[in-house]
Amino acid sequence: MSAVGEGATIAVTGATGFVGVALVHELVDAGYRVVGISERLQPPDAIRDILSEYIATDLTSAWPAINAVDAIVHLAGLAAVGPSFTEPQRYIECNSRMVTNMFEHMLSHAWHGRIVVVSSGAVYTNAEGRAPLSEDDECAATSPYVVSKLLLENQTDYYRRLGGDAVVARPFNHIGPGQSRGFIVPDLTAAVLKSGPGETIEVGNLNTARDYTDVRDVARAYRLLLEHRQLRHGVYNVCSGKALDGWDVLMTICDVLDVAVPPVLAHDARALDSAFTVGSSERLTNETGWRPEVSIRQSIADFVLDQQLLEAGILEKR
Repeated sequence: MSAVGEGATIAVTGATGFVGVALVHELVDAGYRVVGISERLQPPDAIRDILSEYIATDLTSAWPAINAVDAIVHLAGLAAVGPSFTEPQRYIECNSRMVTNMFEHMLSHAWHGRIVVVSSGAVYTNAEGRAPLSEDDECAATSPYVVSKLLLENQTDYYRRLGGDAVVARPFNHIGPGQSRGFIVPDLTAAVLKSGPGETIEVGNLNTARDYTDVRDVARAYRLLLEHRQLRHGVYNVCSGKALDGWDVLMTICDVLDVAVPPVLAHDARALDSAFTVGSSERLTNETGWRPEVSIRQSIADFVLDQQLLEAGILEKR
């Protein structure tokens, strides 16, 4: 198995996204050159000056012609579960086609570098118990988004069978500075910031408990999966091993903002929502030494500060 060496050049697809920006910083800080790839015409200020090269392209059309890279982290793709129910064909076709184009290009050019393909912890079936989910637990197609990720994982497995060096990461929920709306911390923060004293906020289901990891810890996990030469498995969970429900998240946000928890009008859960999901990263820890380092409270505090700087016009929207 190959692994990246000192000063290697790494391509990051989806480099302008929430995780992509964090990963670019993680890789550059570790001494790597980074080629950013995204649909966005220009990279955000947060990474503009630290990229070695930037390529704006549609990965569903073809893999771009770029200078030699030593490894790839594939983050690009449609990422939210909810909208996939109204656009199932788009999610499945888009996420699958990107991987198909990437693998076909690498095989046709006899390229043998390592690829970290990012799937999702959402692939696991609804768990009745509260035991942490391992990579060997059952998966289920609970949404079009999950269907696209399971297909991506099968494509990666086939690429490995053809001799490619690829590994799948299954990150659970991640949070932190730079995350966009459509996820629990950004949505709850926006609702609290916009509400007046005693004003009711309308939110999604807060009774579900999820495993949250700071995006910077997630980025470090991807770097370690690139670097470790003798990985013994094809799939690795990236998670904290701790579950937090929506009420805990809301109370932490209010504590960080030093405001009272507002009255809440919460919507019912989706039929396929699991009440409790927590993962095990034991495999990743045993093989790479990775452990989460940023506390959930610190992650939320950093996100809230990020939003306040955005509203003040001090920080550019990513």
